[in-house]
Amino acid sequence: MKLSAAIITYNEERNIARCIESVKEIADEILVVDSHSTDNTVAIAESLGARVIKQAFLGYAAQRTFADNAAKNEWILMLDADEYLSPQLASGIAGIKASAAAPAYKFARLNRYNGKWIRHGTWYPDRKTRLYNRTKGTWQGGNVHEYWLPTDKAVQVPVIKGDLFHDSFKSIADHVGKINKYTDLAAHDAVARGKTSSLVKVCLSPFWTFFTAYIIRLGFLDGYEGYLIARLSAYMTFLKYSKIRQYSRSEGQ
Repeated sequence: MKLSAAIITYNEERNIARCIESVKEIADEILVVDSHSTDNTVAIAESLGARVIKQAFLGYAAQRTFADNAAKNEWILMLDADEYLSPQLASGIAGIKASAAAPAYKFARLNRYNGKWIRHGTWYPDRKTRLYNRTKGTWQGGNVHEYWLPTDKAVQVPVIKGDLFHDSFKSIADHVGKINKYTDLAAHDAVARGKTSSLVKVCLSPFWTFFTAYIIRLGFLDGYEGYLIARLSAYMTFLKYSKIRQYSRSEGQ
């Protein structure tokens, strides 16, 4: 099979070269869909042989669908610019290219947080379906929490060995800022679908999020960073349900 590596970008001059270099040996096409970056993202991508298309951001699922449709090949490897393939994962994908037996494949994403690889908690293995035949499924979801769904709901999506490396956040401030952004998008999506949030959910869900991430999923084994992630994940849950409660009430008035 022939493979298009599709990369979604906006102001990613810091990451784009590493991402492209990690797929050069296995991709028959490298496509960058850029949301009108104001830095050197486009120039760097083009210098490394990528085909660049500019498209104003449509939302996560819609932007990925746009990239699928713009790619030259049916098989897609979908990446963000701050992600890159481990050698083991690149080797596994090369093997799939030689004999693809399923319409899609998933693999683990290994996140680096404040310079440390996070191997426990709710952040790992964090498996994502990112290698797929675009004719066999679609991207689902709203502005956040997008996912690729096979048309045949009964199909099994195999796991490829190896990790997709991900530089998640540059700092705690960056993490908190994105929490505010993502919870806003998630809350508006939820309210648009008719969801509401009770006071019980606002109060108790953050506790369960922390307990799951830090205790049940062994986040404490990641040390201080594991504690930070669990606490901020709980804060994210609190903020999301609080915003859903606020927005559903204000739109109902």
